[in-house]
Amino acid sequence: MADPRADADFLARVRFVAQLARRLHETGATAPRLERAVVQVSRRLGLACDSLSTPTSMLLSFREARDPADFPARHTQVLRMDPGDIDLGRMARVDAIAEQVASGAIGIEEGHRALIDLPPRTGLGWNALTILAFATTAAAVAAMLKGGWNDVAAAGAIGAVVGGLAWAAGRWPATAASLEVVAAFVATASASLVAAYLVPLTVNAVVIASLIVLLPGLMLTTAAVELAQQHLVSGVARFAGAMTVLLKLAFGSIAAAQLLLLVGVATPVAVPEPVPPWTAWAGVGLAGLAFAVLFRAAARDAPIVVASAALSYAVAATVGAGFGAEFGVFIGALVITVLSNLYGRWWNRPGALVRVPGIILLVPGSVGYRSLFFVFERDVYLGIDTAISMLVLLACLAGGLLFGNMLLRPRKSL
Repeated sequence: MADPRADADFLARVRFVAQLARRLHETGATAPRLERAVVQVSRRLGLACDSLSTPTSMLLSFREARDPADFPARHTQVLRMDPGDIDLGRMARVDAIAEQVASGAIGIEEGHRALIDLPPRTGLGWNALTILAFATTAAAVAAMLKGGWNDVAAAGAIGAVVGGLAWAAGRWPATAASLEVVAAFVATASASLVAAYLVPLTVNAVVIASLIVLLPGLMLTTAAVELAQQHLVSGVARFAGAMTVLLKLAFGSIAAAQLLLLVGVATPVAVPEPVPPWTAWAGVGLAGLAFAVLFRAAARDAPIVVASAALSYAVAATVGAGFGAEFGVFIGALVITVLSNLYGRWWNRPGALVRVPGIILLVPGSVGYRSLFFVFERDVYLGIDTAISMLVLLACLAGGLLFGNMLLRPRKSL
């Protein structure tokens, strides 16, 4: 005869783990790390959990840990969700709640309520700060691409416009699917018109810098790592999503360029004097601060985000100068992965606080965008050559992440 109290306790634990999985998915956790985190927390709560995570859904199957391995699942739950965005602040808070429940510091019901009541970051001030982060990142990347002062200023201004478009897409979900097309069209048209009628610009560099936040380099890297770890469903789905974003961005840019050509706007080819070398390093610091906002890190974690971005860039640039960009990316990813795992072990917090901002400046999103742009312009050979460069960089970056986990295994899944 079933024990009602035992059934209620089982369902309470299941509800907590399911809510935990939902929250972690919303914060952008990758499939391998999300599944390991759910399984580990379930084990500490006396549950055996089988999980399958994809970018848009999660399947969880539960039984008591003391049940035989071939015992049928007592509860199965399907979670249907939109793809998560990186939110380091909420990820750290969700991880802390899971630790408190697993250690017995708070009860399961209290932990479940805490997960449900996590407040989102909204409001006029936060939205304005996010738009400013778009502009800062764009200007910083233009400096890192060795553009001129005009390029830096134009990229910052257009980046702010792209940030406003992203805010509008979040406010009106019906327009979200067309964000990349509209943003690329506006960025390309704006840069071309400024270059034609106001000041000379390196148009391609300005467009890439202003769109840098929307480029799916991190998504491509995550997909490559998931495929390497045999999470095939999630990896293939995420790779297809990244390529779709690249297609939309490239189409928007090509549409703007063709329209300007049709109305007779000629964009002059300019090679402005590059900004001084020190501005690239200043750009790395400013980009790190912007990433702290874009990744929604807590204020106390902002120095970690800035330091991680600066360190990985410095390592990749230093090693790449002597041994090639590909090896520099590999070593940069390896170093930052080891440090993120060390941080997770020492502080018992998500290593993603170090890992995600550390690899963001290494991801090859801009290379993939340029590849599709060349193909759309019917320069197929250059497009294929650029695509191969993207795949090589992607393989080096994924290899660095995997080797880093081999050198120092993470104690925390996140």
